[in-house]
Amino acid sequence: MTVHLTLITIDLSFHAASAGVVAAVLQKHGVTVSEWRVPHERAFELLASGQGDLLCSAWLPGSHGAYLAPIEEQVEKLTVLYTPYALWGVPDYVPPEAVSTLADLRKPEVAARMAKTIQGINPGAGISRFSLQIMARYQLEQAGYAFRHGSLDDCVAAFEQAVARRDWAVVPLWQPQYLHWSHRIRELADPEGLLRGRDEATLLIRKDALARLPEAAASELRGLRLGNQALTYLDHLVARQGLDPLAAASRLPA
Repeated sequence: MTVHLTLITIDLSFHAASAGVVAAVLQKHGVTVSEWRVPHERAFELLASGQGDLLCSAWLPGSHGAYLAPIEEQVEKLTVLYTPYALWGVPDYVPPEAVSTLADLRKPEVAARMAKTIQGINPGAGISRFSLQIMARYQLEQAGYAFRHGSLDDCVAAFEQAVARRDWAVVPLWQPQYLHWSHRIRELADPEGLLRGRDEATLLIRKDALARLPEAAASELRGLRLGNQALTYLDHLVARQGLDPLAAASRLPA
């Protein structure tokens, strides 16, 4: 009997890139795969309802731990694919002696130079929640800054337009992410840990779906490790080179 599984992918390019590798492993073992790409909160809702079998991937414990908590007993953590973390960064031409920490953004001479709109992504993302806390903790609105939610395309466009003009600008981002493949972005120090440090990007599967998964497929998924650098490359292939995630997965060294 053919096994079919529904893979739920958080709708950002790097999640799609890692999901392509997961789908390739499943297909190698004769499992047919359908995929839904949805926002963060919706992904966990679909996994909880049983409409989805796997989720690629939960950033635990910091970014997505609260979403996983209500259904943790229903799922198994198959593997850690990479170790992501959120960051606020600036282009590397911004002098480090002027801006090296989040607190430096409040310096009058820095605020006078820096682009005042900090363009983020959707409000369900961990980086978005953490960014609002940074805004409050360092009283950045009082210094003239505004944090704006939007799409990933909005965030990338704002950063790349600033770089093209050689403007000073802050980008709320994460590792791994395709911008790091083509730009040098210096992370600002976060001494209070508001960005939560490193997470583990964890492939989740419902226990009832795991029972249907061929053991060889489960074993290979448990041993799957990508790492941040490989995923940055995959994300670049998908988001910037236009490769299908399955095709990008085939570019990884054996």
